[in-house]
Amino acid sequence: MTESGRRLVLVRHGQTDWNAEQRAQGHSDVDLNEVGIAQAKAAAPVLAGLRPDLLWSSDLRRAEHTAEIIGQACGLEPVLDARLREYALGERTGLTMTEYRERFPEEYARFRAGQYDVVPGGETTPTVVARLGAAVRDAAAAVEPGQTAMVVSHGAGLKVTLLSLLELPAEAAARWRALDNCGWVVLEETHSGGPLRLVAYNLRASDADLGPGPTF
Repeated sequence: MTESGRRLVLVRHGQTDWNAEQRAQGHSDVDLNEVGIAQAKAAAPVLAGLRPDLLWSSDLRRAEHTAEIIGQACGLEPVLDARLREYALGERTGLTMTEYRERFPEEYARFRAGQYDVVPGGETTPTVVARLGAAVRDAAAAVEPGQTAMVVSHGAGLKVTLLSLLELPAEAAARWRALDNCGWVVLEETHSGGPLRLVAYNLRASDADLGPGPTF
């Protein structure tokens, strides 16, 4: 990180039973399962090593629970923000991906290609990017130059927001693998208030033994 730039760490929540079942969660308030709790506990000391000065989270329970575990390791109390929620998935909430593919094959193919706003009654990508991106920018602005803001949120919402933060086209979502549960992204400013650059993508606790990667 440059001397005067801020660092931003975006974390996906741990696994839920619905993740394991490949079931569309959206705004459903599903908590972590035992695997997800273990993932968060493994990630927490590694994330604490990044010395975050602020910890914000989606108010959906799977993200909040993940943030609570991280916060215990960091000595921070998570601040909940509903703007950090996942896409609302409308009529497809609760469907498994197999059910989705069998019932709505053409729509499913577009959804899996990163066109998340094809869902009837769901949120559009511009809406999600606007609210989630605003929350992430507010979190970054709430720390001083040289400090680190950490945000816990959701896979699809984080992916499209990351593209927006990096000023990449929304169509690039099809080329980006989703974050793993308890995977995280590291961004940093080139200088205080300057544009963000990607330092690392989809880091996990199991990567910690590999040592620091290059900064670019």
